[in-house]
Amino acid sequence: MELFDIEEIKRRAAANANASRNPIVDGAPATSNGNALAPIRHPQQDFFLAQIFDAPLKDDQATMEHPMFSLSKTPDLKIRVYEHNGNTITITPSAAGLATIWDKDILLFTISCLVEAQNRRLPIGRTVRLRARDLLVYCNRGTSGAEYDALVKAFERLSGTRIKTDITTGKKRTRQGFGLVESWSIVERTTSNRMASIELTLSEWLYNAIVATEVLTLSRDYFRLRKGLERRLYELARKHCGLQAKFAIGLETLLKKSGAICSVREFRRQVREIAATGALPDYSITFDSNRDLVTLWTRDGGKRLRRMIQEVRDRGITTLDEVGS
Repeated sequence: MELFDIEEIKRRAAANANASRNPIVDGAPATSNGNALAPIRHPQQDFFLAQIFDAPLKDDQATMEHPMFSLSKTPDLKIRVYEHNGNTITITPSAAGLATIWDKDILLFTISCLVEAQNRRLPIGRTVRLRARDLLVYCNRGTSGAEYDALVKAFERLSGTRIKTDITTGKKRTRQGFGLVESWSIVERTTSNRMASIELTLSEWLYNAIVATEVLTLSRDYFRLRKGLERRLYELARKHCGLQAKFAIGLETLLKKSGAICSVREFRRQVREIAATGALPDYSITFDSNRDLVTLWTRDGGKRLRRMIQEVRDRGITTLDEVGS
C-alpha cells in the first residue's frame, strides 16, 4: 500500500517555494463574535506548515450530512442506528466510547492534506504519515503533554468505532463494517517520549470520498468553536446552504440529523442559545418558536461565492448543479 508522507510533501513544497520566507499569518478572518470563539492559539505558523496548509480546510460530505460522531466529551457507549431518506447507518462504539466530533479534527487535517496533494497532482494513498505537532497546530490546539495524550485517545476511538452503512462514496458501496481510521501507530517519538510521527490508514469508504473530491471547504474558525453542537450545526449549514441564502429545517428533524442525545425541549434551548451567541462562522441562526422551525442563513454572500468558485476549480466542476448544497 502506497504511503502518503506529509513530511515529504513539505520538503517538495520548500524546494519549489520562492525566496521569501516571512512567517505567514493565518488569513482566515475571525468572526465578529470573537468572545464566543476559542482564541487562535498559533497565529504565526512555521514556514513549512504554512506553505503546505495554506489551502482551505476540507471536510467530506458524507460525515457532514449524517450524524456519525458524538457531540459530548463524556464517553458514549450506545449503539446508534440512523435512518433518513433511504440511507441507514449503524454506529457501534468501542469500550472507549463513540468517536467524538473533536476526534474528527484528525480526519479533517488528513483530508485537507490529501486534497491539497491531489490538487498539486502528487500521488496519494490511504496510509498517511503525519507529525503530531503539525496536527495540533493546524487544529488550533495546544501543544502540551495533555494534548498529545488526548490524541492517543482520539485515535483509539476513531479506530474502535465501527460503522455499517449503505451510503456510497465515490460511487462505491462498502458492504462490510469499518472504522473511519482502519489502523494507526506511533512510528516516531521525541526524546521526552511524546509521539512525534503517526502513521494512519483511512477506511476505503472515507478515502473514496476524498479521491472523488466529495468534499467541501470549511472556515478555519471551525476549530475555534467550543461546543459540539456548534460544530455540528456549522457542518449542516455548510452542507445545506450551498449557494442559497438560507436553509430551513424543522427542529425535530434537525435534532435527528445533529446526532445530539437529548430531549426536544433541551435541544430547543441549546439551539436558541447558539443562535443568540452568533458564534457560527459565515452563518447565523433564527428560530421560529411558533412552527419549531430553524433557519440557517448565509452571512456574507460574496465570501460564500468566492469559496464556491474555489471549489469549482479544485474539483473540475463544469456546472453549479454539481456543487454540494
